[in-house]
Amino acid sequence: MLKRVLSLLFFALLLPALGFAQENKISGRIVDEKSKEPIPFASIGLREEQTGALTNEYGYFQLAMPEKNPQDSLIINALGYFRKAVLIKPGIKVQDMIIEVPKRAIALKEVKVTSSVKIKNLDLGSKSTTPGEGMIQGMPGSQYAFFVKNDKGKNLGNVRSVSFYIGENGFPREPFRVRLYKADGNYNSPNTDLLTDNIVVSAPKGGEWYTIDLTQYNIEAPKEGFFVAMEWIVSGDKFYTTNFMDNYTPYGQILRPTFEFKESRTWNYTIGRGWSLITLANNGQRYNAMIRAEVDMFKD
Repeated sequence: MLKRVLSLLFFALLLPALGFAQENKISGRIVDEKSKEPIPFASIGLREEQTGALTNEYGYFQLAMPEKNPQDSLIINALGYFRKAVLIKPGIKVQDMIIEVPKRAIALKEVKVTSSVKIKNLDLGSKSTTPGEGMIQGMPGSQYAFFVKNDKGKNLGNVRSVSFYIGENGFPREPFRVRLYKADGNYNSPNTDLLTDNIVVSAPKGGEWYTIDLTQYNIEAPKEGFFVAMEWIVSGDKFYTTNFMDNYTPYGQILRPTFEFKESRTWNYTIGRGWSLITLANNGQRYNAMIRAEVDMFKD
């Protein structure tokens, strides 16, 4: 009897603490405006705070309340959907939110090929079979994007496949999302999505190239080239705040770098802060993510 009373007393004392902890979190679910289906792996960021989180495959998210200002904007970016902003301020309920996001209609271009045109394979990006020293590791919601440049100005068609050199360390078989972008952001950074489908894949092992076939998506390659990115995601019922290192050891893929190029072609994306160019170098060669793509090349 005494043990039961003590247990109830402990729970009663714990309730205010649990309530306080919950009040210091923004939580909820991101869903499709029409179907009400959850949107997996959507990016959630506080504009002024410059922090954020990623939804899991069921559309759930959780992140800390803003500390810099009592009022902020919660920005939702989901692949294939319009960007949405939600006001966060004192007096507004921010726990267990349901945020509906409208879908973006994508018009796919049809590539017509006449019988007189020959199509060949063209490899863009890294051509090395041996990775450089170092590791490129991400956290949920972060991305590394490498610009596969059309150096010789060839006449490009559709994207056939993309490949990532997955490191032998870490957890190579954890899922990640493939992203493709136009180089039409500030300072030619990644911006507009070329691939608007959720392509979540998992490599069978590390220490080698892993290739993803994209022929079914009819993605037209921009003439100057395009960015191929790996996005680290969360799976299962795990929730992470932006201060990952306090409660979470980074997991998932480790990309390997290459030093084939004299220019920086790799950008890093962090939720709440956006894209930044990686400018590390070694003996005059720039540090880039080991990524490549295969595209159609039209030849008369």
